[in-house]
Amino acid sequence: MTEPLLKVENLHTFFYSENGVARAVDGVSFAVGAGETVGIVGESGCGKSVTALSILRLVRPPGRIEQGSRLLFDGTDLLGLSEEQMRKIRGNRIAMVFQEPMTALNPVFTVGEQIAEVSRIHEGKSRKDAWARAVEMLTLVGIPSPEQRAKEYPHQLSGGMRQRIVIAMALVMNPALVIADEPTTALDVTIQAQILELLSEMQRRAGMSILMITHDLGVVAETCTRVIVMYGGEIVEESSVGDVFKAAHHPYTEGLLGAMPRVGGGQERLTTIPGTVPPPTAWPVGCRFHDRCPYAWDRCVNDHPPLYQIGAGHVSRCHLAEEPEYRNRPHPPLVEQVMGVGGVAQGGAPGERENVKDRSELT
Repeated sequence: MTEPLLKVENLHTFFYSENGVARAVDGVSFAVGAGETVGIVGESGCGKSVTALSILRLVRPPGRIEQGSRLLFDGTDLLGLSEEQMRKIRGNRIAMVFQEPMTALNPVFTVGEQIAEVSRIHEGKSRKDAWARAVEMLTLVGIPSPEQRAKEYPHQLSGGMRQRIVIAMALVMNPALVIADEPTTALDVTIQAQILELLSEMQRRAGMSILMITHDLGVVAETCTRVIVMYGGEIVEESSVGDVFKAAHHPYTEGLLGAMPRVGGGQERLTTIPGTVPPPTAWPVGCRFHDRCPYAWDRCVNDHPPLYQIGAGHVSRCHLAEEPEYRNRPHPPLVEQVMGVGGVAQGGAPGERENVKDRSELT
């Protein structure tokens, strides 16, 4: 069996302050195979971006990756490397596309200089050769008049162009893994689609793996083969994308799907998830979603659920996995698409299904 390119094991990333310990990432484990696209989805504060920063060892004090965590990349534990060794990996073997290009790009250097710097640092290219490589990358990511654009500053470019620049910087060294943290945030729908298609095209050309961090299940459906749903600093569900849209198990995943607009959905109001995410300094003892969950009962309050096996490659952190009536409940045929999504990787178009409103309906 081929080893995954990236293997995250028991990742704990905590932030320390006088107000307590914020357990931002609390025991997360997953893998990304070579050439695979895996999505991590969840609302703000769930720990997905901290997970991405942890993989690159970019967590700064008061944050800390705890002992017992392992970050295996191509067989090497990144936590055992020196900072100098990590610098040779960042931007080279592992690259990151940050969610806000205006903060990722330096305003006092031209975009060409910033892309060229990557080649000069990691490959020792001359200024002339590095500049030629920068222009080549701008052409590759679809920037018109690349020779002219390379001489411009970030503020002179549109939001969509700036995001393409960040992608060009990430891909200039042909990395094995790209971590894309909310790559379509603050872009209009048309530009979002173009950026997602660009990432997919670059992946097809280079065969790289992508870890897609997003709050948008539509992005997951469009680009990913597997999805990890995070809530409260931990994974609450993981499966193929097709299985999540056909038969989501965890109530939180069900709530996220219910909040998505659908083509042909009529005049019905979108559902909402009541309440708010608890603070990471005070996670509940039991299920971290119990006070927002329509199915919760006494066990959920006091007993923290493990990840239950639901099916092949499908796990869920919900005690209802032990309830046959819940696990085997029928799922209506999927006849509607998620708004703006052309299809789902590995089978099944996304669509809506009925929610069981109360646990009493299961008996």
